[in-house]
Amino acid sequence: MRDEDELKYPGPAGESGPVLHTTTTRVPNGLQPGQLVVSRNRKWNGKAHWVVPGRYLGEDLHGWWIFQGTNEFCSRPGAAFYTRSDAVLLVPRQGDWVATFYDSAHPAGVRVYIDLAVGHEWTHIRPTVTEFHVIDMDLDVIRTAARGVFIDDQDEFAEHSVSMHYPERLIQEIQAAADDLFHAVTAQQAPFDGTDVEWFTKGRNI
Repeated sequence: MRDEDELKYPGPAGESGPVLHTTTTRVPNGLQPGQLVVSRNRKWNGKAHWVVPGRYLGEDLHGWWIFQGTNEFCSRPGAAFYTRSDAVLLVPRQGDWVATFYDSAHPAGVRVYIDLAVGHEWTHIRPTVTEFHVIDMDLDVIRTAARGVFIDDQDEFAEHSVSMHYPERLIQEIQAAADDLFHAVTAQQAPFDGTDVEWFTKGRNI
């Protein structure tokens, strides 16, 4: 298991399952609080990445919020585990990223973990079940209790830019977005200003 996996999702090895698609849209339609939302990440080359289930909480000016509670089963090819802390996922209305906020129980002390990502899509599976799909672009902006804020996986991003043939414009946009997010998290700009607290409360009362 790679270092970033151990930081964000500490746990044992295993397998993940197939992806099912029906209809997709950038903006979710008809979601109700408490409904199941499965977040599926993949890489630029189509390779499957993390799959994380959760419950839809609602939306605000920042985007759509999903509660991912303790003991949820998470997986990617080659790894699987049960979560050991609560989290809330923010899918932003705009921007090339998704943000996961963790509580103080996270084993590695992570508080904010932002995945630089593109291709945001909501996929309706059946009534009360939706998948959220995104393409992970390697770079992460992370805040931990011990290290503060930092940009992670720049070496992986550089490697994949070549091996997966990222478009030059996309490379520039992702790098710029990572820098902007680093400053936003450091300065505790919304939604990185404690906005997640009320969503944790809602999630624990679903």
